[in-house]
Amino acid sequence: MDAWALLSVSDKRGLESLAQSLTSHGLKLLATSSTAAYLKEQGFQVKSVEDLTGFGEILDGRVKTLHPIIYGGLLASSSEQHQAQRVAMQAPDIRVVVVNLYPFEEAWRAGQRDDALVEEIDIGGVSLIRAAAKNHERVAVLVTPDQYAAFVETPWPEQDVSFRRNLAVMAFEHVAYYDAVIAQGLAVDVRTWPDQLVLAGRQSTPLRYGENPHQSGAFYHDPQGGGLASASVLQGKALSYNNYADADTALRLVQDFALPAVVVVKHQTPCAAALADNINEAYQRAHDADPVSIFGGVVAVNRPIDPLLAAKLIDLFLEVIIAPSVEEEAKSILAKKKNLRVLVVPWTRLPGRDIKGIMGGFLIQEEDVFRVPIQDWQHAAGPDLAGRAAERDLEVAWKTVARVKSNAIVVAKDGTTLGVAGGQTNRIDAARQALDRAGEGARGAVLASDGFFPFGDVLELCRERGIAVVVEPGGSMRDQESIDMANEAGITLLLTGERHFRH
Repeated sequence: MDAWALLSVSDKRGLESLAQSLTSHGLKLLATSSTAAYLKEQGFQVKSVEDLTGFGEILDGRVKTLHPIIYGGLLASSSEQHQAQRVAMQAPDIRVVVVNLYPFEEAWRAGQRDDALVEEIDIGGVSLIRAAAKNHERVAVLVTPDQYAAFVETPWPEQDVSFRRNLAVMAFEHVAYYDAVIAQGLAVDVRTWPDQLVLAGRQSTPLRYGENPHQSGAFYHDPQGGGLASASVLQGKALSYNNYADADTALRLVQDFALPAVVVVKHQTPCAAALADNINEAYQRAHDADPVSIFGGVVAVNRPIDPLLAAKLIDLFLEVIIAPSVEEEAKSILAKKKNLRVLVVPWTRLPGRDIKGIMGGFLIQEEDVFRVPIQDWQHAAGPDLAGRAAERDLEVAWKTVARVKSNAIVVAKDGTTLGVAGGQTNRIDAARQALDRAGEGARGAVLASDGFFPFGDVLELCRERGIAVVVEPGGSMRDQESIDMANEAGITLLLTGERHFRH
């Protein structure tokens, strides 16, 4: 059999055993220069691409395999006409292609930019893969060492067109991902939305199921990493779809705070958030703010977990704990709850995107961030703020309400949420729910709303419950009704100038 395998790889893992299998089935080896040199060192007979084509590499290696003899051997179908042309031009009958692409993604993540990054864009390798995948009727294509074992273990008679078609699909996915990463990496400073949007994601792990057992699901890493994609799992069971969703909400919120902060989340909704002078005090306040909902929840902290905090965390049932680090003694304590998932997340925050699937497509937007600082909020009505609420009360109320499903209301005092309500179809019901949860603690507290008040009903309810300060975006055509109500009730009304809906 005058059949060939073409190899061009930078990652030499498993290459020797793969080459041994290929030659044992009668295939001759054709390789680019560095791959050929490596295989020769391992004792294989190899023909170099340069010897076949009569041309060496040019343009500093940008052109190595782009030659009609190579592609004649790759793209010739089984038809008599194609095979006659292939034979006439003395092109090899290539049956297997093994290619690794230049590591553009790794270079981008390592910080390479401009000319250095451009040099990591593979041309020949992508062309070889696409040609082999197109001609999967005759050619098998492998793009990563992770495929070698299954390929070698599959009996040769079973490597039929269906088998090669599956390899071709994986190859096209591989190339599409590679091109998507390049588009994302080169356009990193471009803020407009393109006419044709490509998304790149690498599957981290298959999930047992989605939100419900009858739904399949998976988690894909963004090529830039960051967030949960870069988390180290110290212990515990594999994370579920719902765990990831809850953990994302908790991580986004806890990273919004500079002071020691603890956030509790259930069903993608904050149950409690607390700021304090130290992380143990913050945890106790968050726990006491809603001791019922914290059961089975996700807890995120923005300071290292010490042994004292670890002992408190294992004192009840939690699904997931998120922290920037965990002290060694604390790790031993947390290990007593072997099913408890503990995630250590790098505390860097890259600009993010929010993506939501809908029927027929998906919606995409920039991540919601806070652009207007407290110092720039408008004092629209009521007494001067001094002595009525600490800045941490305003911060915890406003930043928490932004992570609650709209319509959302949060009541906070002493750096701690007392009542959280969201997902309501009208704002007055959300306000009643949050104030009922806060109880007597609402007197002298801060109430924050993610959207403006088109009526004065929420301010009237705030007067009845003794709220001291109300924070809302403003911008309603009927703002004056709430302003008048606040002045009449002696409530300090602050307008932030930006809303934070979360649908």
